Amino acid sequence: MDERCVQVIVSGRVQGVYFRAFTREEAENLGLSGWVRNRADGSGEALIQGETGAVEQMLPWFWTGSPHSLVSEVRAREESVQDELVSFEIRYR
Repeated sequence: MDERCVQVIVSGRVQGVYFRAFTREEAENLGLSGWVRNRADGSGEALIQGETGAVEQMLPWFWTGSPHSLVSEVRAREESVQDELVSFEIRYR
């Protein structure tokens, strides 16, 4: 299986709008592992990993986010596949 790992930084109104919960739900629906967290600067950050096609499906989703999100920017950067990622979790810092 061809796997891919991507770090994503999402700017805009993404804190206090259930962005992390919706991100986890979408990632789990796609069979991805990784994590999502809030950043001190008000943005959100996620690391998503899994089958290349599932990662490619998830990336555009970040532009929508949760129903009350207002996303202004999404930046994605390729990372090395991490063997220790086995589920998708919400991190608190």
